Amino acid sequence: MAKEIKTIGVLTSGGDAQGMNAAIRAVTRCALNKGIKVKGIVRGYSGLLDNDIIDMDAVTVGNIIHKGGTMLYTARCPEFIDPDPAKAEAAIKRAANIAKAHGIDGLVVIGGDGSWKGAQKISKHGINVVGLPGTIDLDIACTDYTIGFDSAVSIALEAIVRLRDTSNSHERCSVIEVMGRHCGEIAIWAGLTGGADAILIPEKPETADFDNIVRIIMENRARGKKDNIIVVSEGVGGSVELAKRIQNEIGIEARATILGHVQRGGMPTATDVKHASMMGTYAVDLLASGANNRVVAYKNGQYVDYDIDEALAMKRPPSFDMVECNRSISTYR
Repeated sequence: MAKEIKTIGVLTSGGDAQGMNAAIRAVTRCALNKGIKVKGIVRGYSGLLDNDIIDMDAVTVGNIIHKGGTMLYTARCPEFIDPDPAKAEAAIKRAANIAKAHGIDGLVVIGGDGSWKGAQKISKHGINVVGLPGTIDLDIACTDYTIGFDSAVSIALEAIVRLRDTSNSHERCSVIEVMGRHCGEIAIWAGLTGGADAILIPEKPETADFDNIVRIIMENRARGKKDNIIVVSEGVGGSVELAKRIQNEIGIEARATILGHVQRGGMPTATDVKHASMMGTYAVDLLASGANNRVVAYKNGQYVDYDIDEALAMKRPPSFDMVECNRSISTYR
């Protein structure tokens, strides 16, 4: 017989992402409509260890659907990844016991694969868990979409469009660094849709070859182009140095702009709100059915779920087809 879930806990962990609040709202209201109580865990796993847990109702999540960030706050939890396995396991067991003391028998974890690993470990201590993909980086292999990605790309694209106006006015090259420490998807999507001359990503080191960048810039200048846009993923870095080198070695005025955490904040796009709402509802349905150790994904146009172990073992190939598309059309505007 499936385990009956009477109280669901919800937390956000790791980096914040637009749409997390919409997911919290969906989890809360869907659970309440099923007669399930909801507890909000403040500041992720760290807050769970600190016993920082609040009661949630329909009013608690009122008017948060379009707010950026996360109303439950977020934090890293070093105790869960202590180098001493015994200490890490003790922290996880203590977290599970605290959740149980509050009556929590089901847990929704909104975050990236690091957050899912914490959920995976808690699930072994008698609490059913479901993970939602909340990260702007689109770096989770099991899903075609992660909550926050569309908003982050939209912000990066707007910045590119604004900077192009200035770059064109001054006939300069703009080097624009976007977020993505290990994953270049924001750079790829923003670069392609922003008409970038070149996109530099960590998964393809050759994209950062300086001689190739110079060739692209000079070919476009020869065709009469007055400005250049180079989009750099955070994982490649060196944007300031690249701009200086372009200016010093080929004599074209260049400036670097690092967008940073501005890409995380502000109102989520309709796409992010839609996915967050659907995924949050799906997570509650899974827990109510007795499911455990699952993650929600959006795959081939459908909302599906995977075992956490299976999901974490998957590998996601970068969107090299989009990089190639941009390469083939970036010599013209």
